[in-house]
Amino acid sequence: MTTAEKLLTELEALAIDAGNAIMRIYAEDFVAEYKDDYSPVTEADTAAEEIIIAGLSRLTPDIPVVAEEAFAAGHSPDISGGRFWLVDPLDGTHEFVEKNGEFTVNIALIEDGRPVCGVVHAPALGQTYTGHIETGAYCRDAKTDLRDIRIRPAPRDGVTVVASRRHGDPKKIEKLLEGRRVGETRNAGSSLKFCIVAMGDADIYPRFGRTMEWDTAAGQAVLEAAGGRVTTLDGEPFRYAKAGYENPHFIAWGGLDGPN
Repeated sequence: MTTAEKLLTELEALAIDAGNAIMRIYAEDFVAEYKDDYSPVTEADTAAEEIIIAGLSRLTPDIPVVAEEAFAAGHSPDISGGRFWLVDPLDGTHEFVEKNGEFTVNIALIEDGRPVCGVVHAPALGQTYTGHIETGAYCRDAKTDLRDIRIRPAPRDGVTVVASRRHGDPKKIEKLLEGRRVGETRNAGSSLKFCIVAMGDADIYPRFGRTMEWDTAAGQAVLEAAGGRVTTLDGEPFRYAKAGYENPHFIAWGGLDGPN
């Protein structure tokens, strides 16, 4: 097993541990509170984050961890070394609160502004996606063992768009595709949208709403390991370690031609 494969295996196990803690709370009555930006947070967010931070501290004690809830509480580690972890312990808290199952655990390693490996675990769906730039991208679910995943070539019979349940903008998407026929539009929650493109089940995921770096890094790692890419709206590479960790709008590309 290579170093990259070993790291992905360890990250997958850690994400599953966090997902198990989330599912214990998911099965109970819980109360959602709201942060200053009106985003919900539950005890599942904090329980999962504690597990992940403790696990990463054991695995890589010298690499700082930027985690959503810790950052919201004022903890912002020194990332000037260029290598750090980005953690969203429960991406899609709205989906968690609504109990539709489309929430994920996101863990990604950033090196020099790029996510080089990551895991997206959807505990309610029994799905786990992993990716590393050296080894490729993989998916595991309750029915199948670990298998390779890859983006698909651009289809001739219409593009499949995957969009946020809350931040889709049909007019902007139509303008972006410049006359390409849209065969299907799929809606999904959390970072699963990146994974749907990485699996070859969709061709593009445009995002025009607000996101933070921990929302996107793991999904981008999986997608890029599967042969896709993520850009800003003007085609620039989508980078990390930005001020305040806030993202611009972006496009996640499968096999479609887009801005270079």
